[in-house]
Amino acid sequence: MSLVELLAGVHVELRPLENVCRFINGRAYKQSELLEQGKYPVLRVGNFFTNTNWYYSDLELDKDKYCDKGDLLYAWSASFGPKIWEGDKTIYHYHIWKIIPDVGIINKKFLYYLLEWDAKALKEEHGTGSTMVHISKGAIEKRLIPIPCPDNPERSLKIQSEIVRILDAFSALTAELTAELTAELSIRRKQFNYYREQLFNFVDREVKRLPMGHEEVGFFVRGGSLQKKDFTETGVGCIHYGQIYTYYGTYANETKTYVSHTLAKKCRKAQTGNLVIATTSENDEDVCKAVAWLGDEEIAVSSDACIYKHKLNPKYVSYYFQTEQFQSQKRQYITGAKVRRVNADNLAKILIPVPSVQEQIQVVKALDKFEILTNSIKESLPREIELRQQQYEYYRNLLFSFPKSETVVV
Repeated sequence: MSLVELLAGVHVELRPLENVCRFINGRAYKQSELLEQGKYPVLRVGNFFTNTNWYYSDLELDKDKYCDKGDLLYAWSASFGPKIWEGDKTIYHYHIWKIIPDVGIINKKFLYYLLEWDAKALKEEHGTGSTMVHISKGAIEKRLIPIPCPDNPERSLKIQSEIVRILDAFSALTAELTAELTAELSIRRKQFNYYREQLFNFVDREVKRLPMGHEEVGFFVRGGSLQKKDFTETGVGCIHYGQIYTYYGTYANETKTYVSHTLAKKCRKAQTGNLVIATTSENDEDVCKAVAWLGDEEIAVSSDACIYKHKLNPKYVSYYFQTEQFQSQKRQYITGAKVRRVNADNLAKILIPVPSVQEQIQVVKALDKFEILTNSIKESLPREIELRQQQYEYYRNLLFSFPKSETVVV
């Protein structure tokens, strides 16, 4: 039976959530009760969606304070929305509800999709608080949801199951597409990395390798004192060290931010062809990430960055900074505990292969082609996922827009 046939002549009743399910509060914790290791993980709102840093507890609580695989949960503070828990036995935090559906009235997965569909509107209509928006248990319990054929539970649950089947299929297609594109991107990145390493090895001929601070190659200049608070809407372009590993790629022709002309006069500046290098980060990977500045104007450079003024092809040098050949040398010079850094004097000691100008150009041309291909896949990934998500949301909205023969139960 098709969904159209299934929905033919369907009467829909709008019922408060409290009539079809029960919301159970999680437990609030003192910081002293949250352990680095313990018997049970403590599921907080951050872990609910993205955070992978967990706390644990050895407390033995009432049965309803734990969630098990398959339980329906709802985050109601800061982040909003439902989740079917896929983990093992876990304690859920105060900012999460466990939802117990009345299985004689409503399918749990159907309820999940309804709550997902309604989350944005619920937040906009009932969200309170300025720094941390939240909704009350009373507000969500009064929320009206559509129940098809309420007087015929068997048919109602059959309709709900069919809607779940359709939405599950769309979700699976989205997940499959994401996995395929992510795998393709991973393969292209590995190919790019391998090819880049081979190009900089120059195994088929002798190429001199010189310290980056050698007089035939270049020298390093420390960045100035500009900070994020100095940014302006217009003025002289500037690069802040943090932007190098969060915003910029191999090269740039325009800056993301600016500083006033007055401040720029006091700043250290990069010229066309210079590299701007982040010398500080919280992790080893981002230390010494570099961007080649190819814009026409001089730009200001922040502290915790340095400028490399050199005689090489700028993109050739920037690509070299991405190689394992460079990274393996860099690691021996990293200092600091929480904040990791490499100073300009040590950067000057790192060896770089110095082929002819023409050979540098050939390396850049080859790597540019690979980077363009990799970036095109990288850019298409969120676009394709967004399109599939829009398709999913369209059909979800369509499925929950039952024929307009509604009765409201209060």
